[in-house]
Amino acid sequence: MAELIKVGMADLKVGKDPAILISYGLGSCIGISLYDPQTKIGGLLHIMLPDSSQSRATDNPAKFADTGIPLMLEEVLKLGASRSRLVAKMAGGAQMFAFSNGTDVMRVGQRNAAASKEILQKLGIRILAEDTGANYGRTVQIDLATGIYTVKTIDKGNKEL
Repeated sequence: MAELIKVGMADLKVGKDPAILISYGLGSCIGISLYDPQTKIGGLLHIMLPDSSQSRATDNPAKFADTGIPLMLEEVLKLGASRSRLVAKMAGGAQMFAFSNGTDVMRVGQRNAAASKEILQKLGIRILAEDTGANYGRTVQIDLATGIYTVKTIDKGNKEL
């Protein structure tokens, strides 16, 4: 029986088969997974913001894409994952509210997705699949036995990435 490990907001967890990592209620936040299909080791990160240099409170690296992704990479490598085999999947980054002024500051979801992709690319980690944008929330989970990343929504059904 797989252990269900909950990943909170601005949090990250790593594990190995047979664990399932799950993060509930992603709006503009992004759920990023790293997975090594050979060792069946992976991680799930729930970021809130793209860039720690834009924030006064930077004591939680998992809150930001620029500090959380490298930290998760470090943690899965410590467990025995191979950097060359790691693949990423991500979901979230919704625009949950309409704003009349339309400045980029309010497009947190878009900025989170762009920053996450850029950091993964810089780290040399291939993104296999993503489900980002739109205007609805998501819950995501990764099954470390299979690497299947499931995106659950209220009105749009579930999809496997």
